[in-house]
Amino acid sequence: MVAGGPLVQLAVIVLSVLGLWVGARFLVDAVVRLARRFGLSDLTIGLTIVAMGTSTPELAVSVDAAFKGLGDIAVANVLGSNIYNLAFILGVVSLLRVLPVTESLVRRDGLALLASTLLGVGVLLDGAVTRIEGVVLVGAFVAYTAYLLRAEQSVETGTEQSGDPVTSAVTERVTFRGRDGLLLLGGLALVLVSGDYMVLAASALARGAGISEWVIGGTIVAAGTSTPEFAVSLVAIRRGSLGVSVGNVIGSNVYNLTGIVGVAALVRPLAASGTATATLLWLVGVSVVMVAALWTGRVLSRLEGALFAASEMVRWALGLLGVLG
Repeated sequence: MVAGGPLVQLAVIVLSVLGLWVGARFLVDAVVRLARRFGLSDLTIGLTIVAMGTSTPELAVSVDAAFKGLGDIAVANVLGSNIYNLAFILGVVSLLRVLPVTESLVRRDGLALLASTLLGVGVLLDGAVTRIEGVVLVGAFVAYTAYLLRAEQSVETGTEQSGDPVTSAVTERVTFRGRDGLLLLGGLALVLVSGDYMVLAASALARGAGISEWVIGGTIVAAGTSTPEFAVSLVAIRRGSLGVSVGNVIGSNVYNLTGIVGVAALVRPLAASGTATATLLWLVGVSVVMVAALWTGRVLSRLEGALFAASEMVRWALGLLGVLG
């Protein structure tokens, strides 16, 4: 329990977000260097290493919430993060710069996004995730990762070409130094500690303010744990790696609904409140519309981005008013 009033709890959440961001950056930077040590391409690193790395806050928060029996925070954090990633992060990024995407990214990873979303929704429709369902979700996570790594080998041997020189290029091998190992361990520790404090503060804030844990988990906590994805996407467009902005978000969403929910359910079976249905439907709607927007014209325009970002503001307003929780 985090002692103090709402202001103290909000301050703890803000500090936890900072800790999650710094820890995730340390962790991602170290793991990316380790991946490049083995010569993995930027595309594979973006869709696997970076996506999983930026999702470590969601993993830490959801698993910690599962340990504490706070199923609403564990599940709402993942669903809220996925909606926030697609609607707000990609929406804001497209306002800064129109996002073109390759056909291969939309066809392969867009379909993976829809498939993982439907799988997660199917599992969560009854408001619970059993350990057996957790095994299924983790299995889907492993299968997707294995597929991406196999595609990486195909690119290296020249049997598959993405047509995108940014994403298909194989990076030069780099040295993984002792300092990188310290950054990896330090980043992981910081993420775990920050995630624990965020769960405690969010739960206390919800009870004190009379707001459901589902709403807090799906808004404030979800936005906080999505900070690394936002930072990576902004850095990517500044460096001209536009496909990485979309790939990082899509990869993170796939891992959130399969790997994170699956691992959390293995730790302790999850039970979510009946209000989960509305959020699940919202997630399906945003995912389908986003993939359709990327599929038509292979670009996310500024107008489309503005509408997506506005939809997230509407979702927050409805949640705080009690319509979605």
